[in-house]
Amino acid sequence: MTPITRQEVLGLYRKIFKIAKKWQSASGQIEETIKEKEYIKNEAKTLFRKNKNVTDPKLIKQYIEECEARIEIGLHYNIPYPRPIHLPPMGLAHKQGRTLRHQEKLRKISKPIYLKSHDEVS
Repeated sequence: MTPITRQEVLGLYRKIFKIAKKWQSASGQIEETIKEKEYIKNEAKTLFRKNKNVTDPKLIKQYIEECEARIEIGLHYNIPYPRPIHLPPMGLAHKQGRTLRHQEKLRKISKPIYLKSHDEVS
């Protein structure tokens, strides 16, 4: 990891904890706010620790983009949890041969960047 990339990753980590510190839930309830703050902190710790040994620059860039996307979406919608995607079970498959494998491939490709590592951890 280059020093610039390291600074960028650590900056994102600090940014997430600053957001968690100032976080207010959409409902305004204290219990809900505390629960969401803890979720933000735990999710950040889990994902950053899971990816701390990644050395591939392309993969690091992908994780940085995912982190930035999740931050922006969380702030925009005022929810800390990843927004689900809704795809019909067999809505993307072609009507001819190898439907299941092709469907799986299309679903994987169509998954938004902000959900890439969420399913791996959950």
